[in-house]
Amino acid sequence: MSIMRPEILFPLFAPSTSLKGVGPRVAPLLDKLAGPLVRDVLFLRPHTLIRREQATVASAREGEVQIFEVEIDSYQKPRSPQQPWRIKTYDGTGVLTLVFFGAFGNQLPQRHPEGSRRFVSGKVELYGLDWQITHPDYMVAPEKAAEIPAFEAVYPATAGLPARSVRRFALEALQRAPALPEWQDPAWLAQEAFPSWQDAIAKIHSPQSEADLTPQSAALRRLAYDELLAHQLAMALRKADRRAEPARKIPASPLAAALAADLPFSLTGAQGRALEDIRQDLASGERMSRLLQGDVGSGKTVVAMLAMADVAAAGGQTALMAPTEILARQHFETLSGPLAAQGIHAVLLTGRDKGMMRAEKLRDLASGRISVAVGTHALFQDEVTFQALQLAVVDEQHRFGVAERQRLQTKGQGVHLLAMSATPIPRTLELTLYGDLDVSRIDEKPPGRTPVATRAAPMTRVGEVEARLRDAVASGAQAFWICPLVSESELIDLKAAEVRARELRERIGPSVGLVHGKMSGPEKDAVMADFADGRISVLVATTVVEVGVNVPNATIMVIEQAERFGLAQLHQLRGRVGRGHRESACVLLYDPPLSENAQKRLDILRKTDDGFVLAETDLELRGGGDSLGLKQSGFPDYVFADPFVHRDLIAAAGDDARLILNRDPNFSTDRGKALMILQELFDWRSGTHLRDAG
Repeated sequence: MSIMRPEILFPLFAPSTSLKGVGPRVAPLLDKLAGPLVRDVLFLRPHTLIRREQATVASAREGEVQIFEVEIDSYQKPRSPQQPWRIKTYDGTGVLTLVFFGAFGNQLPQRHPEGSRRFVSGKVELYGLDWQITHPDYMVAPEKAAEIPAFEAVYPATAGLPARSVRRFALEALQRAPALPEWQDPAWLAQEAFPSWQDAIAKIHSPQSEADLTPQSAALRRLAYDELLAHQLAMALRKADRRAEPARKIPASPLAAALAADLPFSLTGAQGRALEDIRQDLASGERMSRLLQGDVGSGKTVVAMLAMADVAAAGGQTALMAPTEILARQHFETLSGPLAAQGIHAVLLTGRDKGMMRAEKLRDLASGRISVAVGTHALFQDEVTFQALQLAVVDEQHRFGVAERQRLQTKGQGVHLLAMSATPIPRTLELTLYGDLDVSRIDEKPPGRTPVATRAAPMTRVGEVEARLRDAVASGAQAFWICPLVSESELIDLKAAEVRARELRERIGPSVGLVHGKMSGPEKDAVMADFADGRISVLVATTVVEVGVNVPNATIMVIEQAERFGLAQLHQLRGRVGRGHRESACVLLYDPPLSENAQKRLDILRKTDDGFVLAETDLELRGGGDSLGLKQSGFPDYVFADPFVHRDLIAAAGDDARLILNRDPNFSTDRGKALMILQELFDWRSGTHLRDAG
């Protein structure tokens, strides 16, 4: 549904250079801080509040920001450029010294002559026995005393752009904000005691107390709900658009039934339910957009494989796209054998395919001889064509851009989408990420998975861990040893990992391998292949990504400085072991002392291996921050909404969006027209910060 920007919003979508004082020097600084539009400056929130009280020198309080009415008594010039100007002032109760560093000090006597009265304000400090203010925030004549605000909002600043200038721009943006029609339901406004949009936006720029700055203030909750509703509407509209797009009906097939019967295990109840959801979508005649969520090792790939068999039986093709070559290869190894046994041909396509081999694979795909293509980004390159692409499966979908996913889907007509994710997202936050998708969860472990015994130990006991590891390796075990990304510099991380690998080689022997982000794809693959084949017994790795490989013989996972990892990352790393029938262990090494939250996180990890339980518990425990690693999961960049603090508003916004589209799909009522303005105000359609599934 195409919406023209309403004229009422033109002042807010003007460039920020239209604000007074935003010239060529300031514009890039303001753009970095807020964004390029007047709207972005309007949406910039102050982070603290300065409260100014009228005081006398006799009642001055150290470290507080106060206002004094003083008389300029005398000037003390600096003896050298490094020294400050000092102005002695008197207010009838005591002496207050004003201190100014910098060359402009020689202008002070003209602007504030001796004997003149001035109102000054700033942070008061004791210097020996004297009260002083260094660089007062305000120094004005009595007739301008009203310019000193009793409450002053403090905005973010950046080098070359002080907070007070940002405040000036934000207040001018506020003056430009038009009176917008009310888009919220009156009963909901009354129930939540929300102010109008204008009052809410004005309130965040003129807070009267610290409470006005908190996410739970009525003004901020109102703006957060507006933003969440705009986002949910955008996702609901996209979902409706996709549903309206016809797709070929694909029935459940005897071929898939034969494939399932040949598997050496039965599907879990959760796998069966997920497959049923997918089959209903495929048979509906509408384009499927479904997310399959499940822990590492929960059996998502097997469910996808059975759907691929249904597609192949109907004469269609499937493309499975994974973010790394290692993962693509792993999927191919899981799928190709069982599919081939049923006469379904699969091919692996990566960036390393060259020459005749690549040309032959492309010919087979274009002719339809190949039913399943597994690969990386190589799958959506222009020269890759399908005869009848009907299903796109995207693994770890948040690691692909919107455009990348869409390019894959444009290689066929009405292509069904199945996205897969092993990142556990709390149910309360699911809508913010997946509001435009139908979600199926695999929340049962396949039988035969060995529980992983999880222990935590301080880094001081690393010698003991190495000794036990040496004994385990001697008896034929394999292990991962994960070094954290501890700094901004990959070189420092790499150095730490190289040192650890060298130390382990000294303790354990030559069968210690190292894999890191600086290696080329072929180099990584060679090390991983050596690990999978047992030639490497301990694999030291710097990143989570490189260990996305299934090594059933690996039974030990050591995670160094575990407190630095998000809970989801730790959980996924632990999921790399316990895949065979041998007992497995995960050792969480930490740097003491642990913060209370880090201690609780490691405790939770020891108690449960259910990713969804972990996600929910972590959310309750934390109530903010990003230890789940959600920023890496394609989480929306909200301006006002905090998905943790405002999670009670998320479900309400999702329900409201569905209700609106059912009642007024064309936005033709008065509220509908106002909601079109809301959508444009937040502009979720632009895709700049919207991570949809394509």
